[in-house]
Amino acid sequence: MRKLHSLNLPLSIRSTILETAVTERQFLEQLHELNHKINFVKEQSFHDSKSALDVRDILEKLKIKAIAKIREFLLQKIYQFRKPMTNYQVPQNAMLKFRFFYEFLLANERHVAKEVRDEYVETMSKIYYSYFRSYWNRIMKLQFEDVADKDDLMGIEDTAKRSIFSSRPQLKNRSTIFSLGNRGNILTTDLEAGIIVPHAAQKSDTKYPYEGLFRSLHYALLDNCCREYLFLTDFFMVATAAAHDLFYMVLGKALGMFLKELESYIGECYDSIAIFLSIHVVYRYQVIMHKRGVPALDRYWETVHDILWPRFEYIMQLNIQSIKETDPSRLCSVDARPHHITRRYAEFSAAIVGLNESFPSERVNRLLALLQGEVENFVLRMAAEFPQRREQLVFLINNYDMMLGVIMERTTDDSKESESFKELLNARTAEFVDETLAPHFGGMMTFVKECEGLMERGQADRLRKDEKRVTTITRSFNRDWKKAIDDLNQEVMTSFTNFRNGTSILQAALTQLIQYYHRYQKILSLSTYKSLPIRNELINIHHIMVEVKKHKPNF
Repeated sequence: MRKLHSLNLPLSIRSTILETAVTERQFLEQLHELNHKINFVKEQSFHDSKSALDVRDILEKLKIKAIAKIREFLLQKIYQFRKPMTNYQVPQNAMLKFRFFYEFLLANERHVAKEVRDEYVETMSKIYYSYFRSYWNRIMKLQFEDVADKDDLMGIEDTAKRSIFSSRPQLKNRSTIFSLGNRGNILTTDLEAGIIVPHAAQKSDTKYPYEGLFRSLHYALLDNCCREYLFLTDFFMVATAAAHDLFYMVLGKALGMFLKELESYIGECYDSIAIFLSIHVVYRYQVIMHKRGVPALDRYWETVHDILWPRFEYIMQLNIQSIKETDPSRLCSVDARPHHITRRYAEFSAAIVGLNESFPSERVNRLLALLQGEVENFVLRMAAEFPQRREQLVFLINNYDMMLGVIMERTTDDSKESESFKELLNARTAEFVDETLAPHFGGMMTFVKECEGLMERGQADRLRKDEKRVTTITRSFNRDWKKAIDDLNQEVMTSFTNFRNGTSILQAALTQLIQYYHRYQKILSLSTYKSLPIRNELINIHHIMVEVKKHKPNF
């Protein structure tokens, strides 16, 4: 019975296949039935079934008619893509509703199936190439006119940068080359924002940094590629390597154009932050595509990285070399405030370290370490321009403090850079405290160190009962300590650009003073000095602490 039913050809199949439009639901249903019967007859023909031979001719005619109608329908749908201003998602969605048509062609007439597929590939390849070519050309006109060039390096002095004959104006805001500002938004809030619409941007005279254009171009690419890949795997029933090959047949030309244009632009780019942001856009877009189940662009993303990374490293090396070659004696002005080169470094380092935290790269860490080393050397060379050690320390502390503040504000507390500058700042601060206390309390400090040195070496018996020296130190302290504290306050608070840091250093100096005085009193309580009358004139340490508290900050 099952065999007879499968060989039976109702009039409804014949009339529907021959006369009904392919878009009708009834045609699709009967096409499924026809396909079933064709497959069944193929099976039976192997067994020389006479009944199968009886219906084979009729099935063949119906198959030929169905193939002709399907071919015409699918080609018409593909031709619709070619109409100007067509939203190609519409005909694609229409084709997906009839995906069984292609399956039928593939099973029953492979050369027609190939014709349909080839026509689709050729049509969509041209459409994507044309769309992306046009979009690239239009969007690149929206870039800021002021872009970094080979002279925009960290160690190059602004005034030395341009000659009076230079036709190129200075950058309106050169600091943006080395700072992140809100440019990092393209990795967060703007990562999946809508693409830039060129005519709307031109109308409002909106301009963008390079990484903003890169993001928009590649988000358009990501979106189209995801949709196209899923369509190809669904409609043309391909997977893995076959899906990858078909995808590149459709989008290979457009992707090749992207890479050519990217290579051309990046080869002349000197904006390392723009390039590093673009590298991180790629990281995030790879993740998004994998979440969507589309690995098709993996090879493309790798090639983009192969273009971006070497250029980023090259610009980093140029900046490192520019700082290494900076001669402090040739700089226009040197004062104790944070130098603009160290500020550029701090902003730049904070930007790169902060971005690198999400997708850590050891090669970036190595470059940052080289850059930091050259900046530290530069700061020491600059400090050497000051004749007095105290001035050198003020310059070093101001610069270390500024760099540490910028880096800590924008990165995690335990970054290598922040830890390094903390150590440098603490060491120079300790030295400055001693250097500042010395003019006022140097006699007492030297005496304490000498006595403690002898005691540490087990030579307490060598302590000399130098009554004259102790008397001079004590009376000098009693006479000048209040004024000295006021002078210290004035000296320290006018030396440092960061008020909080100045206050902190003042507190460290006053704390150090109390500690020295406490150690001085302790030494005078030893048997060697215990009988000296001058001990009765020692000021109570609590009086000093009360005075010190007056200079304590309120924050």
